[in-house]
Amino acid sequence: QVQLVESGGGLVQAGGSLTLSCAASGSMFRSLHMAWYRRAPGKQRELVATIAMSRGTYYADSVKGRFTISRDNAKNMVYLQMNSLKPDDTAAYYCAATPVYGRLVNEGADYWGQGTQVTVSS
Repeated sequence: QVQLVESGGGLVQAGGSLTLSCAASGSMFRSLHMAWYRRAPGKQRELVATIAMSRGTYYADSVKGRFTISRDNAKNMVYLQMNSLKPDDTAAYYCAATPVYGRLVNEGADYWGQGTQVTVSS
């Protein structure tokens, strides 16, 4: 079993930056593909970024060039560096993990965090 705990959310002005962190429990971390999702009020959950075991990355078009996902296997941590934030980035952000990469694309991750709120003011 893997537990994921997000942190780092908050209120920031448009154009500002935040870094989200996701701490994973257990010894499986190196065997997991990781992702960040977000859900804005009234909208469906959206895949924001993924980082595979190989450290290959994927970004949604809406965040490409502004967000950076990274992982530290020694610390069981995943990060989402968010720059040039826009009001449209306001959402609850969730960390997810799975040993099967395809499950991230289909929102079928095996493990989910509780989420951390990011609010971007204009």
